[in-house]
Amino acid sequence: MTGRPRARGATRGGGRGERLRVGVISDTHGLLRPEALRALRGSDVVVHAGDIGGAEILDALRAIAPVLAVRGNNDREPVEVALDLGGVPVAIVHDLNTLTPAAAEGAAVVVCGHSHQPRKEVVGGVLYFNPGSAGPRRFHLPISVGRLDVVGGRVRATLIDLGARRGRTVTSSRP
Repeated sequence: MTGRPRARGATRGGGRGERLRVGVISDTHGLLRPEALRALRGSDVVVHAGDIGGAEILDALRAIAPVLAVRGNNDREPVEVALDLGGVPVAIVHDLNTLTPAAAEGAAVVVCGHSHQPRKEVVGGVLYFNPGSAGPRRFHLPISVGRLDVVGGRVRATLIDLGARRGRTVTSSRP
């Protein structure tokens, strides 16, 4: 596949009083842990930020909610997607270093993977969100997934450490 697919259009939720829960997972590398599936339950949509490892991973995620996925560097040709989730413009790319200006333009949230390092940081008014890796452990990095709650055009980002006792969550809000 050449070029970069771009999807535009509203996904339900995000209107006044409505809520869109977006489960975010990345770097499964063919391993979908039961605790990751539990953490993603209740999502209205699941975003997979690449290095999937096989169609069976996406099939299992589709049992929870519709799935938006980009391919990572281990999935063949990487792609990026720009879309609207609950009234919030979002760019999804596997490796943040490959994000093009066209996909980043106007994005309020950039979802990425690749580094296996959980991250949520607002830079220049844009929320950069990496759920970390939910697949095989790499070095000392945590096993984690994430969640974006979109309400009325506002985003609340949550990182969920799957290895921590009682599923420790760390949250942050973006105005």
